[in-house]
Amino acid sequence: MTQATISLRGLTKSFGALQVLNGIDLDLMPGEVLGVIGPSGSGKSTLIRCMNMMELPTSGSLLFKGQAISPRFRGKDGQPGMGELRKRVGMVFQHFNLFPHLTVLDNVTQGPRIVLKEDRAEAEATAHDLLAQVGLADKAQAYPSHLSGGQKQRVAIARALAMKPDVLLLDEVTSALDPELVGEVLGVIRALAGKGMTMVIVTHEMGFAADVASRVLFMEQGRIAEEGTPEDILRNPKSERLQAFLSRFHA
Repeated sequence: MTQATISLRGLTKSFGALQVLNGIDLDLMPGEVLGVIGPSGSGKSTLIRCMNMMELPTSGSLLFKGQAISPRFRGKDGQPGMGELRKRVGMVFQHFNLFPHLTVLDNVTQGPRIVLKEDRAEAEATAHDLLAQVGLADKAQAYPSHLSGGQKQRVAIARALAMKPDVLLLDEVTSALDPELVGEVLGVIRALAGKGMTMVIVTHEMGFAADVASRVLFMEQGRIAEEGTPEDILRNPKSERLQAFLSRFHA
């Protein structure tokens, strides 16, 4: 059987007395595009932040390609730590998080040069190729303040890809954009899915999830309430709760 890229077992996350995730069991397979939907406060963003340990789980375990990941930044005794995990599992945020004082090219090359120890020429060659892939070949020397929201988000995707991750996590990457800019970002993600990139996408774009995801999770109160194919979850919802959630978007 094919080994899962990321496995979560009994994962919980609490912030003080507030339990946000409650016993998550999940396998993410190579090449899978997992769509995560659900109401605000259901734990969607916390889930994917736990998947690269930007948030440390309160309990449970995370395995990357069959290896348990230590909550230490650097593992010990042969066990990889969360620093190694973050090299392999990239993240794209809702609000871009670009360095405003760096050019687009420098934003994309910082990670490979500092973390992966690539030399400047290699990192810049990769960055130029990625910027071309996201339609921003002419923006390498621009600063973030000179870019539209959609352009900033495409730079953020190129920056994550520059680390050559095995998995890309995307957290509501279109929710901060003006409606007319959403399509350009979704087009980049759709192209990545077509190339077999393993991704987890938290989204409120139901049509996009139906189009690009291979599996969809519906989260409710910190649990995976339902999961299945886009056809099952988005087009033929069976539970009244999921039907009620989706009716807001159909309307």
